[in-house]
Amino acid sequence: MDAAAPRFAMVAGEASGDLLAGLLLGGLRARWPGLVAQGIGGPKMAAHGFEAWWPHDKLAVRGYVEVLSHYRELVGIRNQLAERVLQAKPDMFIGVDAPDFNLDLETRLKAGGIRTVHFVSPSIWAWRGKRIEKIRKAVDTVLCIFPFEPEIYAKQGIDARYVGHPLADTIPLEVPRAASRTALGIAADEPVVALLPGSRRSEIQYIAPRLFEAAAEMNRIRPGLRFILPVVPGLRHLVEPLRKLHAERVSVELLDGRSHEALAACDVTLIASGTATLEAALFKRPMVITYAMHALSWQMMKRMKYQPWVGLPNILLRDFAVPELIQGEATPERLAHATLAWLDDPQRCADLQQRFQTLHLELRRDTARAATDAIAEILAR
Repeated sequence: MDAAAPRFAMVAGEASGDLLAGLLLGGLRARWPGLVAQGIGGPKMAAHGFEAWWPHDKLAVRGYVEVLSHYRELVGIRNQLAERVLQAKPDMFIGVDAPDFNLDLETRLKAGGIRTVHFVSPSIWAWRGKRIEKIRKAVDTVLCIFPFEPEIYAKQGIDARYVGHPLADTIPLEVPRAASRTALGIAADEPVVALLPGSRRSEIQYIAPRLFEAAAEMNRIRPGLRFILPVVPGLRHLVEPLRKLHAERVSVELLDGRSHEALAACDVTLIASGTATLEAALFKRPMVITYAMHALSWQMMKRMKYQPWVGLPNILLRDFAVPELIQGEATPERLAHATLAWLDDPQRCADLQQRFQTLHLELRRDTARAATDAIAEILAR
């Protein structure tokens, strides 16, 4: 092993965090081929030589009520991880998203003398703004993926750098629509709706049934539609029974992963709020954003929301550029009609795609290199 190569501890939860962390690790390993990275992560990180002590899907829980049922296990993992990292004394800890897990962990590690970097700012501009005080105690530097975020931290005396969004680098400016359709066996003129219910188990539980029922409604109104649903590896056994229960007479093709191909190939997507909505925007896809969770979790989150928007494309554009149907509004009928409306309005689709193209260019910054430069600077202090 290269003695000059740094050692990193890292934590990334769920599929979106694994994707972002994998892209970051690619940049880090390009600079330090002999680096060691260990902690909690998934297959995208493993592809860059990451050693996972626990799998990333252990952290794939969202919502207050949902977290309570996993609380003891999550706290146990965090305590064991903290002890292991403090003993190993890596050159830096990098927490990738997952703020509810990572910020408490980072606070403990920073107090123990380990440099801490948080990659992907918590959405303090959207809700839970008081969390900035916890961030101050927890991290040395925040690596921000949206251009307006560093100014928020600067006002509070917290070091933060804008590094762009890594997805904007990896997703091509020109959408590979034809190639993706060929790869998925979809004809050029076939109307396609992509269903993306999310990557967490709780999202499958609360959102997937609504999407399947919306697909059944769309199929009733317009029988010629084709439906595709990318399934996160390991969750097919949860999705398959829901398809049979809620859309037995509709042909919904389940794909093993391949969400980027599905987004590139589709005409419109019905999609759960989260990182996937930004991916859809970068693929210039019209979309209907939805979300649903336990009723008590929703009541608690709703009270802390600062902005009228939930979906990232709308937050970044500061406009209801695409429809949002959340919780009680997310009925199968409303979801179906909002999705079909895109197919009936080519000019509206073209206008949206132009706005998404501009957004894509703003977020493109060679994130892996920019983040690696920032990390190298912190290590050199």
